Formats: sequence, C-alpha cells, structure tokens
Amino acid sequence: MTFENVTVDSAEPASGIVLLAGIPGSGKSTVAAALAARFARAAHIEVDHLQELIVQGGHWPNPDGDPEADRQILLRARNGCLLADSFAAAGFLPVLDDVVVRRSHLDFYRAHAKAAPFHTVILAPGPDKAWERNNARHKKLTTNWAFLDEAMRAELSGEGVWIDNADQTVEETVAAVLAATGLTPDE
Repeated sequence: MTFENVTVDSAEPASGIVLLAGIPGSGKSTVAAALAARFARAAHIEVDHLQELIVQGGHWPNPDGDPEADRQILLRARNGCLLADSFAAAGFLPVLDDVVVRRSHLDFYRAHAKAAPFHTVILAPGPDKAWERNNARHKKLTTNWAFLDEAMRAELSGEGVWIDNADQTVEETVAAVLAATGLTPDE
C-alpha cells in the first residue's frame, strides 16, 4: 500500500470545535462521548488522557496550588487544541472535555484553538450532584472538587452556554448541547 496520493485534511473541514467544561463529576466525559457519537465524523478528546501521557514528572491539579501542575494544565490544553484543530481540518467534529473554571484557562483555549466556531458549553449540575456522580463512577476522585463550582460560576459567568444537567439524562444533555450550539448531527 502506498500513501502518495492520500491527503490528511478534508476538502470539507468540520464546523468548529466544542469544549465541554465543568467541575469533576459534572458529566463532561460521558456527554462528550455521547455527543461525538451522534456525528458520522467526530473525535472525543478527553484532556485528562493527555495528562496521562506524561510518564515522568507529571503533576496533577491539586487544591494546594502547585505552579508545575498549573503549567501542565495549560500544556494539556494546548495539546488538546492542536488535536482538535487537526481533527477539524480532517473533517471530524472535535469535542474536548476539560475542567475549566477560570476565565484565563478558557481564554487560553480560545487563543490556541484555530478552528471556528469555538463552542463553549459549561455543564453545571451543582457541587452536590457532581460529588454524588463522582462517587458512583469507576474513576472516583479522592478530592472533593465541589469548591470549584463557586469559582467557576464567579469567573465564567456570562461565558458560553450553561446547562444545568443535574436532573437530565445523558441524551437530554446532548440534545441541550445540540440546541445551544446549533450543530446538526448525522442521523
């Protein structure tokens, strides 16, 4: 097999990027996977997985404020944007999911993602529901990040589209994301 006449990019790029943001347990990964599955060509980019690529020297975010962890948050966001732009150019709708609670973090995403439009959707089920979901899933966190909900609401108020998915099914949340972004899935 030869690849001389094969091109990576599509003649028809994807219609932008979706960033699903929220605190841990808000449903980002589950909703992102379900949203991506609605399209004939889509990629779910779970930004936590990019952090897991670091074999040595990785610093996960923690409530104590570790400058190296903060640097790595932006490193993985930049790499997420690079992947998203690559997938978009090849005709795949990229759906990023990440914990984004600071305006500077969201601005970083917007500055580094080149595919447009850049749809920001914030899942906000509330801190109690997020902690309940965290305790019911297989990748349980040992830190209760519920305090991030208050920071997210203060810093990102007025940014993107907010969806309170506390009492919604995954499919209802996907429908709300589609309605808010105007994206049309392939049925």
